[in-house]
Amino acid sequence: MPTDIKVPVLPESVTDATIAKWYKKAGDAVNRDENLVDLETDKVMLEVPAPASGVLEKITVSEGAVVKAAQVIAILKEGAAPEAKPAAKADPAAKTEATPEKKTETTKAAPAAQPASEPAVENNLPPSARRAVRAGKPLPANLVMSTTSRDEKRVPMSRLRQRVAERLKEVQNTAAILTTFNEINMKNVMDLRVQFKDEFEKKTGARLGFMSFFTKAVVEALKQFPAVNASIDGTDILYHNYYDIGIAIGSERGLVVPVLRNCDQLSMADIEKQIRAYAGKAKDGKIAMEDLMGGTFTITNAGTYGSMLSTPIINPPQSAILGMHNIVERAVVEEGQMVIRPMMYVALSYDHRIIDGREAVLFLMAVKKFIENPGMTLLGL
Repeated sequence: MPTDIKVPVLPESVTDATIAKWYKKAGDAVNRDENLVDLETDKVMLEVPAPASGVLEKITVSEGAVVKAAQVIAILKEGAAPEAKPAAKADPAAKTEATPEKKTETTKAAPAAQPASEPAVENNLPPSARRAVRAGKPLPANLVMSTTSRDEKRVPMSRLRQRVAERLKEVQNTAAILTTFNEINMKNVMDLRVQFKDEFEKKTGARLGFMSFFTKAVVEALKQFPAVNASIDGTDILYHNYYDIGIAIGSERGLVVPVLRNCDQLSMADIEKQIRAYAGKAKDGKIAMEDLMGGTFTITNAGTYGSMLSTPIINPPQSAILGMHNIVERAVVEEGQMVIRPMMYVALSYDHRIIDGREAVLFLMAVKKFIENPGMTLLGL
């Protein structure tokens, strides 16, 4: 019995999708719940599983095409796949008759083919250089590079990359973005992490990273400066009395920002586990639309790629984003003495329409205080 394979219901605000990749071709046997095709939307990759076992009878929409919800993209014939017919055995007698007699004379080797000319390379040269090539003379030194390949490759932007570009340009056109910087001494956090990371992982099953410390520090700082956790809605300011923190994660498809809900109620182990789970889903292209919805503030860590300093762009409709960077040992002064400490530059980009410079600077100072004195966060001070 034939069954239509349709585009599933698309997430809210998503009007269409693109056929990214077919994993089966017409005539292939499929099993129930086996992924048939990936659909790419503005944010996530959707899988379309087979509703039953059978044979993929026909594909009606090819890769690269744009489709709508409920559109038929293939037809599945339910039931067992037809067994492949065994290959026919050859008749030995016929094979013997068809075998030509062996030649007794040695066949002379064919003359070697002459190398083909290279008009494509020659056409890249100026007239004087072409004459030199035809005459067998060496090329001038400044023309040698002209013979190298200068191919180009044009690849269409993915839906995700297009959407990221649109949103980043939109926020630059609408928000009054300003960035303030500070530096954080990471020694106390690093010492605490070294001291307890094995016991932490053994007890909770999660690895103790820096992101959980920063997430907790950000939540405490947002409590002190609620404007940094707010957003603009028309001519109103919307203050959020909850703390949904977006964590920027890089993937092969582009940057995604899944959201950790109610971070003020999460333990550090909960935060680490959720971030690790989201990273795995991003790598496999399994991030769901609901994972990316909402968010009141974002943290991005360019330090994992070696960045010393950057000015992160706000994730709309949020009003601020914290940028973490790499940790480098630098000479600093403590109590009049020059010492070496592991230092990190941090950046806060914020929308100046809603957040004053004073609030931004004090917010970043609060994050710095909590990271440099992690016991304060743990003790609730």
